[in-house]
Amino acid sequence: MAQTVETNVALQNVLATIEIERKKIASTQTKGYLFIVLGIVVGVGGSILGFPIPAIIVGLIPFVYGGILHYKISANLTAYKQAYKQDVVGAALKFLDESLTIQPSMGIQAQEFVYTQLFTQEPDRYNTEDLVNGSAGKTGFYFAEVHAEYKTVTQTKNGTRTEWHDIFKGIIFVADFNKNFNGITIVRPKDFGAAFGAWFSKNIFSFGGSDVVKLENTDFEKTFVTHGSDQVEARYILTPAMMERILNLNHQSKYNISLSFIGSRMHIAFPLQRNYFEAPVFKSLMDPSTVNEDIAVIKFMYDIVKELDLNTRIWGKA
Repeated sequence: MAQTVETNVALQNVLATIEIERKKIASTQTKGYLFIVLGIVVGVGGSILGFPIPAIIVGLIPFVYGGILHYKISANLTAYKQAYKQDVVGAALKFLDESLTIQPSMGIQAQEFVYTQLFTQEPDRYNTEDLVNGSAGKTGFYFAEVHAEYKTVTQTKNGTRTEWHDIFKGIIFVADFNKNFNGITIVRPKDFGAAFGAWFSKNIFSFGGSDVVKLENTDFEKTFVTHGSDQVEARYILTPAMMERILNLNHQSKYNISLSFIGSRMHIAFPLQRNYFEAPVFKSLMDPSTVNEDIAVIKFMYDIVKELDLNTRIWGKA
């Protein structure tokens, strides 16, 4: 996808149409916030001057009106956000490859998240959205945003305190590897620590020896730790060329990636800090940078197939 927002005429037309609705929503929300702030200022100011009850009563009028404005625009806001994903992101996907589709309310289910065996903790709270399906050449793939958390409950002198902690926040990418693996191979960042190795041995397999797969690429070994239930198969998957491609893909990512090869699929976890494919309210859609970041993520995911040379069928499915 060499073109960007600026040069994609069809996408520009879609953006121009949706931009009209964005401006209406932004204007109404701004007015609502101003009335809410005015109500707070009147209430607080009157209380400081010694007239708390009259000030609060008077301040409630603009405060409630501001809330009503936000409530009345909420349906329009939901429709606008949906239109952005379906029409803008959807158009960008079709421009890249006709096979690509997005289902905003769908995602990668929690069972599959656990099945990837990339994470040592099962989620207590799980959210997923923006499922993208498609194919690049012979290789089918899909990816979605995922936010998985676990909770800890501690007793304090004031009662019970529940805290939520991230297991993973980012994109899970799944691609057909055209091979039914006999074993499981998992590649994790070196900084994931020894805990993963202990968890892997305890929960997945018990071997007569170490489950750590020693590989000959020193840069790969410095960056990742590879665990495998079948040492021979793991080395067969992680050829010298594949290791170089994974290193290159990892270099292009902001945070270290994780991979697993299970069944006939490859799973890649890309940690991210922001939520993509979300419609902005107070930033113009006509500003190229608004949409280009989302398009860049789509392009990056699509190019993984080429980056890892998944269309080269060195195996047939058994």
